[in-house]
Amino acid sequence: MPGALSRRSALSFLGGAMAIAATGGSGRPMAAAAPASGPGAATGLAPEPGSRVSSLLDRMTLEEKLALLHGAKDPHSLGQAGYTPGVPRLSIPPLRLADGPAGVRVTGHATALPAPVLLASAFDPALAREYGRTIGREGRALGQDVLLSPMVNLIRTPYAGRNFETFGEDPLLASELVAEEVRGIQGEGLIATVKHFAMNNQEHERESIDVIVDERTMREMELPGFEAAVRAGAGAVMGAYNKVNGAFACENGPLLTGVLREDWGFDGWVMTDWHAAHSTAAALGAGLDMEMPDGKYLGGALRKAVADRTVPEAEVDRAAGRVLTVMDRFGLLDGGAPPRPGRDPGAGAHTALKVATAGGVLLRNERGTLPLAGSAARSIAVVGPTGSIPFVSGGGSAHVVPDHAASPLETIRERAGKGARVDYALGEDVFGKEIPASVLSPGTGLERRKVAAGKSWAYEGTLTVAEADEWTFVLHFSGPPAGRPKVLLDGEELFPFRPGLGEYFTGGFVSAAPDGLAVRRAAVGLTAGKHRLKVTAKGGGKGLTFRLRRTTSATRAADVAGAVRAARAAHSVVLFGYEDATEGRDRATIALPGHQNALIAAVAEANPRTTVVLNTSSCTSMPWLERTGAVLQMYYPGQEGAAATTALLFGDANPGGRLTQSFPVSDDRHPMAGDPLRYPGVNGREEYSEGVQVGYRWYDAEGVRPLFPFGHGLSYTTFAYAGLRLRRRGSGLEAVFTVRNTGRRAGAEVAQVYVGPSPDLPLDQAERSLAGFRRIHLRPGQAREVTVRVAGRVLSSWDSERHGWVLGTGRRTVEVGSSSRDRRLRGHIEVRHGS
Repeated sequence: MPGALSRRSALSFLGGAMAIAATGGSGRPMAAAAPASGPGAATGLAPEPGSRVSSLLDRMTLEEKLALLHGAKDPHSLGQAGYTPGVPRLSIPPLRLADGPAGVRVTGHATALPAPVLLASAFDPALAREYGRTIGREGRALGQDVLLSPMVNLIRTPYAGRNFETFGEDPLLASELVAEEVRGIQGEGLIATVKHFAMNNQEHERESIDVIVDERTMREMELPGFEAAVRAGAGAVMGAYNKVNGAFACENGPLLTGVLREDWGFDGWVMTDWHAAHSTAAALGAGLDMEMPDGKYLGGALRKAVADRTVPEAEVDRAAGRVLTVMDRFGLLDGGAPPRPGRDPGAGAHTALKVATAGGVLLRNERGTLPLAGSAARSIAVVGPTGSIPFVSGGGSAHVVPDHAASPLETIRERAGKGARVDYALGEDVFGKEIPASVLSPGTGLERRKVAAGKSWAYEGTLTVAEADEWTFVLHFSGPPAGRPKVLLDGEELFPFRPGLGEYFTGGFVSAAPDGLAVRRAAVGLTAGKHRLKVTAKGGGKGLTFRLRRTTSATRAADVAGAVRAARAAHSVVLFGYEDATEGRDRATIALPGHQNALIAAVAEANPRTTVVLNTSSCTSMPWLERTGAVLQMYYPGQEGAAATTALLFGDANPGGRLTQSFPVSDDRHPMAGDPLRYPGVNGREEYSEGVQVGYRWYDAEGVRPLFPFGHGLSYTTFAYAGLRLRRRGSGLEAVFTVRNTGRRAGAEVAQVYVGPSPDLPLDQAERSLAGFRRIHLRPGQAREVTVRVAGRVLSSWDSERHGWVLGTGRRTVEVGSSSRDRRLRGHIEVRHGS
């Protein structure tokens, strides 16, 4: 087949990445895990002759088949990401495809759920299924057929811009959660799309970076989550932008055919990420089925390729048949799909609150700072911009517009009640202050300008700066990015148009002002004296509203001083820190942006009873940590984030979240530090030279202390572990132990089981790796016996010579505790091949 790779060349290409099947270590192939039943269950079979799908393919013209294989413009768009028109003549309906990592992204309102990283922090597969059910039900209610979610790429680098959209750094945790979310989504009749297949672990140069990764690293770290989604019945897979070992992921035969279809038995369809196609014959032959959002390669170019016999029409039939097979499975071809439900905002809000509360991670709590009670609850200073404005979600395809979202200041004041004093101080100004007319000549105000439709407006003058300083110019504007005003300072454009999709992948908080105007920023070092300023704006077809603001050292100092005064006047401080991540852009540092570190240090110095609440996408360095009383990690908490945060602060709920990623101390103490070939890549090439030592495994292997370890999280109560018993179960094992709540409050503990390396495998192995976990709720004084089963697959390593899983036999260490660095119980067991 043109473009297809033989099995021999595919094995060579990925170093043998196309596995035979999972083995229990004896070399004997084991049967693949049976897919889940229900509307999302994969059959692993091609359409039977005479089946509905085969019959439709026999009756379809080439043009009708092609219409299923690429995106088109929706004549009745709901604001979703993608659309295929179907074939009305044969009653094949259209498909609408919506983004959905944290809720259904359409033009209208939808439930804004907490970011998946916050869901994962609950360590609760049942909650992941409920999360999926909520999105699945609402997606169908909003007229969607396919959800472009969940994302299961591992957190490999702390800088990746989409870390908040995925589950964490551990493959076992990601696998268990993604499988349940897929079952939840598809149980409501919405087709799930697991993404981005594969090795899409950063945004920097994501459309071109060539990821060089060995077979074992890929199999043990990145691929288990995708395999789990396929075993759970995911109907679709989205190919990644990047290259893997020299070939673009969306035309990568070893991945799309070898691993996905031949090894795992996937019979759904593979679509591109948006504009991620690069060829016609090569992509189709490698296993791609659908191009999104248009048909540059699988539209007219494919029609021509079939006409000139570059591509056999049988390959078109194969791809169209895969799409139709999934549509048939979900009842979309015979009218068997259940009626679309109505939206239930109340049910969505309930789940959003439940997830945000369960996933909040208490990182630090000294001197009884939390929960807020007594005088601490009656005199509070709330500080920070995200204290007064709700921080709902990250930017890019994960951004959802909720029906309503309260600010933490509102919910804290409501919870504190009458008679309590809750003051507010901005602390860090992200939207800028008016430029005084006195520094402009002519003194035309730039605070709020309106330009009528079809009209133009211009300003040309002088900006006078009294002393050398850093100014951050902040432009607020209405309308699309392409129509924003042009601002030149000393002849240099301050806000140039970002290439590609950069203009549209903006953050979820700092890129929109409270009144809805879009926001752009530019920091400039200015010398004392006069500077030329030129602003031009066009009203376009609908008119334009804009304002140009700034922050300076003086305005920043005044804001910090105001926060310090408020902190000194209050018994307790709740300071909200933020970091606004988005698709399409990586972070440059794990430090909080702007001047927040200085703000937190000053406020904590003024009042040591300061709690820092972090609304960040991923890990954060904390040079101010020892000065604070408490730190609560809430990531991007969704529309009910303020209520969940308040419940945790006041002790109405007991924190039970745990970190799904290691927090480094600084930018030079993590797995990617000091190795540009490892990240962000050199000359378009990136090597995953850390192998299987990802995340906490690297910290253990290198003897580096993290700021906070994987699995860490505090509670308002305490837990004790006792009585570890280990027993064999086939090729796997069971860990049985007792957990007791030794405190005076009910709470949830996440018991974690870690297994050490096998002495019989001559491979680089982790010092310990997560082998199982259990979230348990206990009343004060209550004890519960917990059993965690560890499958043989979890105790196995990938053998790149045999291209299969090999059981790690021998005497294995098993540790149980509250984090990867807080192990309470330890035992040993002999692992052997089971029957």
